[in-house]
Amino acid sequence: FPGNSNADSVVQYKLDQPVIARYLRLIPLDWNPTGRIGLRLEIYGCRYTSEVAGFDGKSSLVYRLSARTSWTARESISLKFKTLRNSGTLLHAKGQRDHSLNLALERGKLLLHHQQADVSSGSGGKLLVSLGSLLDDQHWHHVKLERLGSHLNLTVDKTTQQVLVPAELSRWHIHTLSVAAVQSHGLQTPILPNRNFHGCLENLLYNELNLIKLAKQGSPQVVALGNMTFSCSEPVFVAVTFTDSHSFLQLPVLTSWQSGVVSIALQFRTWNKAGLLLTFDLQQQEGSVFLYVSEARLRLQISKEGNSLLELSTGAGLNDGQWHSVELNSMENRLSVTVDRDEGATAHTSIPLPPAADSQLFFGGCPAHGGGLSCRNPIQGFQGCMRLLKLDGQTVDLIKVQERRLGNYSDLKIDMCGIIDRCSPSHCEHGGRCTQSWRNFHCNCSNSGYRGATCHRAKYEPSCEVYKHQGDTSGHFYVDVDGSGPIKPQLVYCNMTEDQTWIIIQHNNTELTPVQASADTNQHFASFLYPSEEKQLSTVISQSEHCEQELSYHCRKSRLSNSLDGTPFSWWVGGPASGQIHNFWGEALPGSRQCACGLQDNCLDSSFNCNCDADYDLWTEDSDLLTQKESLPVRSLVLGDIHRPGSEAAYRVGPLRCHGDKNFWNAAFFDKETSYLHFPTFHGELNADISFLFKTTSSSGLFLENLGIKDFIRIELSSSTEVVFSFDVGNGPLEVKVHSDLPLNDDRWHSVRAERNVKEASLRVDGLPAALQEAPTDGFIHLQLNSQLFIGGTASRQKGFLGCIRSLQLNGVTLDLEERASITPGVRPGCPGHCSSYAALCQNQGRCVERASGFSCDCSRSAYTGVFCHEEVSGSFEPTTSITYIVKKPYEESKNSSSLHSSIYSDITLRGDDVSLSFRTSRSPAPLLYVSSFYRQYLILLINKHDELEVRYKLHSNRDEEVLSSRVMNLADGCLHTVTVRRQADSIIFQIDQNNREEFNVTSDVEFNVKSIILGRVPESEGLSADLAGLASAGFSGCLSAVRFGAICPLKAALLRPDGRVSVAGAVVASSCAAPAQADSYAAETTHSLSVDQPHSVDPGQPLVNTIRNDSALVGGVIAVVIFIVVCAAAILARFICLRKETYRNQEVKAAQPGEGRAFPFSGQPDSLSVQSENQKEFFI
Repeated sequence: FPGNSNADSVVQYKLDQPVIARYLRLIPLDWNPTGRIGLRLEIYGCRYTSEVAGFDGKSSLVYRLSARTSWTARESISLKFKTLRNSGTLLHAKGQRDHSLNLALERGKLLLHHQQADVSSGSGGKLLVSLGSLLDDQHWHHVKLERLGSHLNLTVDKTTQQVLVPAELSRWHIHTLSVAAVQSHGLQTPILPNRNFHGCLENLLYNELNLIKLAKQGSPQVVALGNMTFSCSEPVFVAVTFTDSHSFLQLPVLTSWQSGVVSIALQFRTWNKAGLLLTFDLQQQEGSVFLYVSEARLRLQISKEGNSLLELSTGAGLNDGQWHSVELNSMENRLSVTVDRDEGATAHTSIPLPPAADSQLFFGGCPAHGGGLSCRNPIQGFQGCMRLLKLDGQTVDLIKVQERRLGNYSDLKIDMCGIIDRCSPSHCEHGGRCTQSWRNFHCNCSNSGYRGATCHRAKYEPSCEVYKHQGDTSGHFYVDVDGSGPIKPQLVYCNMTEDQTWIIIQHNNTELTPVQASADTNQHFASFLYPSEEKQLSTVISQSEHCEQELSYHCRKSRLSNSLDGTPFSWWVGGPASGQIHNFWGEALPGSRQCACGLQDNCLDSSFNCNCDADYDLWTEDSDLLTQKESLPVRSLVLGDIHRPGSEAAYRVGPLRCHGDKNFWNAAFFDKETSYLHFPTFHGELNADISFLFKTTSSSGLFLENLGIKDFIRIELSSSTEVVFSFDVGNGPLEVKVHSDLPLNDDRWHSVRAERNVKEASLRVDGLPAALQEAPTDGFIHLQLNSQLFIGGTASRQKGFLGCIRSLQLNGVTLDLEERASITPGVRPGCPGHCSSYAALCQNQGRCVERASGFSCDCSRSAYTGVFCHEEVSGSFEPTTSITYIVKKPYEESKNSSSLHSSIYSDITLRGDDVSLSFRTSRSPAPLLYVSSFYRQYLILLINKHDELEVRYKLHSNRDEEVLSSRVMNLADGCLHTVTVRRQADSIIFQIDQNNREEFNVTSDVEFNVKSIILGRVPESEGLSADLAGLASAGFSGCLSAVRFGAICPLKAALLRPDGRVSVAGAVVASSCAAPAQADSYAAETTHSLSVDQPHSVDPGQPLVNTIRNDSALVGGVIAVVIFIVVCAAAILARFICLRKETYRNQEVKAAQPGEGRAFPFSGQPDSLSVQSENQKEFFI
């Protein structure tokens, strides 16, 4: 550490670990080059009292408590220990009912077990907590076990972990405390002598009572067994640390080895899977010996000139950080390698093992510069610790090596083992598995639901609302409601509707269920189990603007409440945790004992508050939605009035449904450069993730800042194309930058995600590649902040952020920007203008509509429907099917019945028309679309007898019709085709599928005053030629989809929004033209029946419960399989025909105008000439 640099200033340092010492030694590393040598030093400490006991593995100490009068809620045991053994019992506390707590060292970790009855079997019992690592390092470690009411706290050094006291120990207290062994009742011999502690204890306190001091004083309550001493005579082993790949230890060979007997032993510990332990050259240039670790196994190799003469391997898992002993012995042509005193590997060899007399032993690696020495290391250098190096049974004096009186070394730390367990405590969050090497650790985040260097960042979005605004449609999604917080992801169904985005959580029974009366009980109990955990459910409900759950009760002579005294027969339990009992139904007020009909005053009998309470001998129901969030979800249901003769009932509890993510739309608008919001200090010492959305027109601004004494964290827009994330945790300021090629101050929403953990810092902006900055391996890791968290600016900065910040989350917690903005000058809650960012999600001429929280897509002028106007509206036609859409009735021009139709009319009376549709048919000729006017004008699209698209225009009543034919052939091939026809004045363009556009001209150039639009069969023939009238009356057989004439969508109006303007003749069935089915088979289209035939014996009011018989289901299943096989075969055949015809068509059609076409002013969409959308593609299975 640096000292002071002048005569006046004071430099103060606090030691990370307390030091207990009699003397203090200072080693000057450098002097002030501009001053004089001097020292002024002051040390602050306190008096320290030490009571020490030593245990040799056979001794122990037993403390028996005196009879106590009352149970106490607090007990504590504390001590310090040091040992060289990685296993052994520290404490065994036994209480009443043969329950005990056992604190033992196991592989260098402290494990606390709860044991019951006999412990002589050696079973550890139930593990309560594991803490610490590498505690066999010959250093003092502080341990405290404390019981506080219903919790146990275990502290090892400065780390504390809390566990819940098992129910069996709720009123348990200690009456016997065994130290260093598990002692029997007779206090003679330990039960498990192989698990005794070997080492030293200091200041063993039970409730502030020093037991070692009592043992010294000869207290009858404390009994020392075996050779326990009141001193610490633990042997000292000198260890050496190989810090990097250049480390090595060089020792001379022994002259006694020339006899042929060689013995080398050592102990090592490491985290690396590979590393050289020892190498030396053999006599007479017979080769070299390599003893090394590879794939966590010990291997011995003798090689000469690159050729392996002998290989042995033994051991496994040697990179576990524990001490492992290795012995290499050779005599009389017999070579053996032993690991941890196991039998190891043995080989017979004629190769003389003794090293050459002038060679050297190299441990851990070779010198970087040979210096004339023969040392070759084909394996990576060893990184770890070694001790107890023995040559022919004699321990090497490493202190002599340190003093350069024996051998040589480089890059070693002698007299210490510098191994660090980087996985204890583990920095891997959310169940990530930690693995490590000598200098680093790695987190395996698979199957955790999280990602990043420490499994901190959530893999899934926090709500269905976020998925919708990424362009996703309805389906099952994993949502992580608190981001990087402790709540796990859950699988839900997201229903993206045009109005709302619903999150739906099912339970174990959402079906209508009949109530079976039981002779044993007068009540029926039903419990509803949700796959989501309690915290997941409560967080979804609290973060949603609205939640609801259907609760339906169908009854026949089955009451909900007693009509005499109002006592409820039935009730339900709902709400957080175990829930509360409720007796209101539907949207009635809690505690009102009312149903929905009572609230609306429309019950069957006005003297009752529920329909079922009227006790009629007919089926009725009380059904409604529960919308009180604090009462949701429904957890159980109790039905009482079901045991009387004639009583029947059924119930249904629907899934939990919520919409409106309050966090996602929580926003603030900063309209002054000096304005800012402030929040409490951000606590992200080891892991910090920050995410938000912003939009601005300013080129720079501060998003967020939190300061400490020296540490800080900051995110800012440094320029119109760059976001900077900067911080300092004590290693100096670091910056992570993301540069965008496009400007970020375009008044559109942009997302920012910044994360800092002990391994790295990352910054993500929109979908740009993430920027990463690795943290120093052994630097400071704790981010220590103490000021307020400032958003949008700070009190010290003159220029802050101008614009909107939305959905700001810090470590999974959303800051309520709107609440704070409502009371802060210069900041307004909320932020309008979402269509500038999300309008592109509205497809197929859908129009983005602003909402207070988000947006919606208006599909009224689109031929599609759905949340993003992405779902095709398709119908299957028979030859007799006709859909007529009346655009203008006679004399309607003067009425202008609605502004909507007036605007549509003004669009289509321009000197041009815009037609698009998709179709699939196998029959020709066939009319597709017919447009008529009041002045004997018409437009018709049809497939002619040559299977080509034909468009006929008659724009002037005194002229003949003009026929335009496309050169694209074979359109009646049963495949899906998309057609676009556009006219501007006398210029017309055809676009069919992905073929080249075709351009035509007509002689007439007049306005087309539209009267009606007809799809399929044309019933009227007035003004049509004889051949056209016959063709139009033949009708269309197949599937039509996404039909649009200007802003009018006649097929959509007929199927989804029928009104007085639409009339349908014949049968038309909603279907999917993209589905692989036979186009000309009307019966082949899949439909869902709207009614079910029921037996006449069923009460018309009775709910349908399990009305389908099993044998019908079986027959239906067989029929479905047969139909599936036939349809698949037909689809494969149709696919083959389509491919052959498409090849022929591409060979025949030539490009009319392959260059850029003419732009038409009536086209409101830049992509209006695009071909099939994703929803119009043809799929074969």
